[in-house]
Amino acid sequence: MNNYPHPIIAREGWPFLGLAVVLAALATYFCGAWSIPFWIIALFVLQFFRDPGRMIPQKANAILSPADGRIVVVEKTQDPYAGREALKISVFMNVFNVHSNRAPVDGKIDKVQYFPGKFVNADLDKASVENERNALTITAANGQIVTCVQVAGLIARRILCYVKPGDKLDRGQRYGFIRFGSRVDVYLPLTASPKVAVGDKVSATETILAEF
Repeated sequence: MNNYPHPIIAREGWPFLGLAVVLAALATYFCGAWSIPFWIIALFVLQFFRDPGRMIPQKANAILSPADGRIVVVEKTQDPYAGREALKISVFMNVFNVHSNRAPVDGKIDKVQYFPGKFVNADLDKASVENERNALTITAANGQIVTCVQVAGLIARRILCYVKPGDKLDRGQRYGFIRFGSRVDVYLPLTASPKVAVGDKVSATETILAEF
């Protein structure tokens, strides 16, 4: 299992959850039953920032999902970050999914590229090239290139990335977070074999997206 030190509530959510609970408690004190909407908001914040531990598949050639959500793209296209043709698999996260981002492969980070941009619905294909995004180019342990891109969404206003060029990643390692609805695009070698299809629901780390 991935040993993230705070496996219940993501540390990124502590200030939001604390504020929501304080406001709900004050509303209860001053308004009684009228405080119910505040407690509903607090529960929403709690579920959004949940961050459970995940079991890591042991299959050596597996490429793991970097996010929870639904597959919206499986196609051959151009990887604009590594300058190559690639197999692209995109995971769309709605506000009810866990929003931690985890490494899809063992490897070393070659580049971290941040691009400011728009905040259109992350379910749309144009979000991959128009929205705010942060791309990791990773040389996997077998020498092949994997690009993993955090893409902000319609409501998302903050991409958090905790790694830098030269860092080593382990499969399933937590490396970032995106707040409030977004997507993650994964670009793989054309020789990779996809194991998911459009419409499939996936879980970060536990779902195998493709195999080398």
